[in-house]
Amino acid sequence: MARPDPLHPSDASDPAAAPPLALRTSPLRPLPKLIFASRWLQLPLYLGLIVAQGVYVVHFLVELLHLVEAAFGSETALKALVNSIGYKTAASAPITSLNETVIMLVVLALIDVVMISNLLIMVIVGGYETFVSRMDLQGHRDQPEWLSHVNASVLKVKLATAIIGISSIHLLKTFINADNYTDRVLIAQTVIHITFLMSAMAIAYTDRLMSRAPGEH
Repeated sequence: MARPDPLHPSDASDPAAAPPLALRTSPLRPLPKLIFASRWLQLPLYLGLIVAQGVYVVHFLVELLHLVEAAFGSETALKALVNSIGYKTAASAPITSLNETVIMLVVLALIDVVMISNLLIMVIVGGYETFVSRMDLQGHRDQPEWLSHVNASVLKVKLATAIIGISSIHLLKTFINADNYTDRVLIAQTVIHITFLMSAMAIAYTDRLMSRAPGEH
């Protein structure tokens, strides 16, 4: 039996041992090139979302500053917080200092901003990576874990999950401040949240069915 040559470990005629095909180097025809380059039209959209992310950061810092100032007795900051969260009390009992309900509503509003910011990051980074161009983050220490296996289906499921989280925060804020809402509003928000939940489950189930191999049950 012939011993394998260490300088040529595999037979060139063996298709399994053949090197992978080289990347396409021939230029595209004009029309396919134009159509393929049209994906860069999405770039201003993602840049616009980055600007929106910055607005959310400013809003978060302003609300946090008002919360700290109100904790130290600032009535102006307290009034701004109460107006921003839509909290109302009887005219005979105005809010003169922070209470547990106001703090909880403000913290939930801050969490809401963070979750929407996370949703924006998923759309910006995942959408750019999936639909525009590779970001070449392989091996980078700060590469998001979910980005290594992101595709259109995974992105849809993650976005649906993030929307459910945001809807949950809004629903919790409404229930805490239920005295300021009618029964119709409470029921409508609950039904909308359940609809989001069912939609996310349907998306995840559909993605699971589509990802199954042929013949797999």
